[in-house]
Amino acid sequence: MCVHVRNDLTQVALLEGRSLTEHYVSRPADDVTQIHGNIYLGKVQNVLPGMEAAFVDIATPKNAVLYRGDVQFDKEDVVEQGPEPRIEQVLKRGQLILCQVTKNPIGEKGARLTQEVSLPGRFVVLIPDSKTYGISKRLPENERRRLRSVLDRIKPEEHGLIVRTAAENATEHELATDMKQLVERWDRIKEKATKANSPTLLYREPSLAVRVIREEFSSDYRGIVIDDRPLFEEVRDYIGAFNPEFVDRVEFWDEKQEGFPLFEQYRVVEQLRKGLDPKVWLPSGGSLVIEHTEALTVIDVNTGKNVGKTNLEETVLGNNLEAAEEIARQLRLRDIGGIIVIDFIDMEVKENRRKVVEAFRRALARDKTRTQVFDISELGLVQMTRKRIGEGLLTAFADTCQTCHGRGVIVDTDLLEDDAAVVAGSDLPESSR
Repeated sequence: MCVHVRNDLTQVALLEGRSLTEHYVSRPADDVTQIHGNIYLGKVQNVLPGMEAAFVDIATPKNAVLYRGDVQFDKEDVVEQGPEPRIEQVLKRGQLILCQVTKNPIGEKGARLTQEVSLPGRFVVLIPDSKTYGISKRLPENERRRLRSVLDRIKPEEHGLIVRTAAENATEHELATDMKQLVERWDRIKEKATKANSPTLLYREPSLAVRVIREEFSSDYRGIVIDDRPLFEEVRDYIGAFNPEFVDRVEFWDEKQEGFPLFEQYRVVEQLRKGLDPKVWLPSGGSLVIEHTEALTVIDVNTGKNVGKTNLEETVLGNNLEAAEEIARQLRLRDIGGIIVIDFIDMEVKENRRKVVEAFRRALARDKTRTQVFDISELGLVQMTRKRIGEGLLTAFADTCQTCHGRGVIVDTDLLEDDAAVVAGSDLPESSR
């Protein structure tokens, strides 16, 4: 994990070997747009029964949206009509509610909210006022049994807990300490909420580097390299509090002493440039073309320079398998979310189509962001979804063209004006004017 800090920019790069797999960017202005995980006291602006949603003022430029499925309420406080109350029976205009952002505002869309608050720590996630209880499925079964017995002893009755993958081999003392800190944080949030009488921020997620390290760092990582002294000390203290045995994995990169930037050492800049290019080359000579639209992202797979050695079906299968692995990496690197359509090269053998889809799903298993992949359709397309959390790599480093407004073409309005002049001309029949 490489962390590069400038006055106006913080970047975190995650590498598997020498290959860049994920990249995060944070700027001072992101306090308004990158609010995922923040907790607010919001004010209901209006309730839309037909949309089963409410728009909520959370003291940000755009109102956030809260859907019926994310509303929490006490049934004793609601006069029910039917088995489940409707949203207009639960929320009223002007009502103050405690809520958490689950999705950043993107484009013209406001943030998405939930009333089921969660507070992530290093080893556990606290779900206040809930009966939720769970342990990461990524942990081995014997470790899950050990953690379950620990939780039976330390879990608070009034709150729910989810044990994270990072809790593997964590002691009872470490888990109890982490949980205690989260409970104290929740008490401070509730106290602040009771004193507020208007939309306000109650809790802000920590800085990007600390947040990514909290979510990602584990024994699988060989190290964290940081080129900013204050942040290096902050991260070292943070890890030292939870995983003292990993403190020596946090390194400081002195650019003046080393003679070149951190990102140059690990070829991050070079890979970022390729990550911004719509065309991606595959090892055997094939290529991908990645195109973004407002509605979805389209990925086209081509053989390119890959001419194969045996027959067409084997050549296409090998190219598609390479493409499946690379597409999974590009989705993480570019942080592509929403609907994604992949046009693999047509294969005649049904078994080969199955192999490609299975290889693609295995490659996506390393992606912590939720994905759903469907089988190859009759048109030879793979349709999938990937949960959209951020705006993606391209948005972080690019601005919309002010001339074409992102369309990629410039409309010749002079031609339209000439046509209008002809229509308005006096040489047309009276009935056509």
